[in-house]
Amino acid sequence: MSKQITIVGAGLVGSLLAALLGKRGHQVHVYERRLDIRNADISAGKSINMACSARGWKALDLVGAGDKVREAAIAMKGRMMHGTDESLTFQPYGKEGEAIYSISRAGLNQILIDHADEYENVNFYFEHKCVNIDLDTPVASFELANGKTKYVESDLIFGTDGAFSAVRSVMQKLKHFNYSQEYISHDYKELSIEAKNGDFQMDKHALHIWPRGSHMLIALPNPDGSFTCTLFLPYEGENSFEKLNSESEIKTFFENKFPDALKLIPNLIDLFNENPTSPLVIIKCFPWTHNGKVALIGDASHAIVPFYGQGMNAGFEDVSILNELLDEHGENWSELFKAFETSRKPDADAIADLALKNFIEMRDLVGQDWFLKRKKIERALYETFPKDFIPQYSMVSFTHTPYSEAVRKGNQQDLILDALANHEDILDIIDRGEFKSYVEANHIIQN
Repeated sequence: MSKQITIVGAGLVGSLLAALLGKRGHQVHVYERRLDIRNADISAGKSINMACSARGWKALDLVGAGDKVREAAIAMKGRMMHGTDESLTFQPYGKEGEAIYSISRAGLNQILIDHADEYENVNFYFEHKCVNIDLDTPVASFELANGKTKYVESDLIFGTDGAFSAVRSVMQKLKHFNYSQEYISHDYKELSIEAKNGDFQMDKHALHIWPRGSHMLIALPNPDGSFTCTLFLPYEGENSFEKLNSESEIKTFFENKFPDALKLIPNLIDLFNENPTSPLVIIKCFPWTHNGKVALIGDASHAIVPFYGQGMNAGFEDVSILNELLDEHGENWSELFKAFETSRKPDADAIADLALKNFIEMRDLVGQDWFLKRKKIERALYETFPKDFIPQYSMVSFTHTPYSEAVRKGNQQDLILDALANHEDILDIIDRGEFKSYVEANHIIQN
């Protein structure tokens, strides 16, 4: 049966969910507090490029938007590390043909809104700010641009309105609602490397990283030949945003930390001063649903830091899982919502923890000799025993293994990698082609 469904938030997850529910024949009304992103002048400095991987593509293909998104995306086959001596080291993400894909948040959002808007039973309303939810009716209240209030009653309400969700803020007042909000010690600032003569100034098929211990710079490619760069720094202390208050301090910092990037950003000072410094927050909460009528999806229920490239992918996977549960439970929304939140919560917590762990890896470890040794061993295991050993990163990015299962298997893999890395001659064994026999003889995979 067709339901009247209200979606609060027309971001990535909200517009994808609208397309899915519209495809399934529901009457969908999407309310967004901002202007229509398709018509607004999109200002830089407030976004981090998305990195789409297997979970994201599954959801996009599910609603028929995958091919359109692929046209605007660029494959990143691995990490390109930039040393302070301007040296380059490349680390593939997976096997040949495996890559994650860079796409701008705004560009992807436009594609998804356009795609959902093609359904006659899907309608978008912009400049509608959600100010309250009657959870039991349910009725959503929206403040309009003219100051008036609009009340919308529906069968179901989905809160897809991000980390600072208005829908969740109402649910937080319920008894036994658990909520935590944690800001990490780092903020971020967007910069950019422009194209030169219409072409890329660095390898376009890599995610570029300048790892510097407590801080780092990353750059993701765009179809126009530019790179969207993001600087991650502590907001206070040594090597922090609070220390960069003058043109000379900013320039000296980049000369010492990111000399090759500085050469590619002639307008660094302008970008640094014009673009905001934004915080990074982790949101965890439970329950995600109420009375079979209201549900939180995506960042509204599980916002994470961006260092595994899984925030968007996790939100899109929410939509895929909802679709599977709709097939299983039909119109029993109360049962469906309960199954969704109880099965999905452990995986949401797992990817939140993995993302924070990967931040340490990206900023501190990727250039260290012992880390590179472990990566070579890990790659050898993957290539030699592809059915028995899939690296944690590959499980997360290139399969649909539940995040919590990837954590469990990753912990086991750490023990295997530590044991092999402690063998003084292991790299020679790999180079001599004796790795398979060595691993089998010592029963390492089984252990």
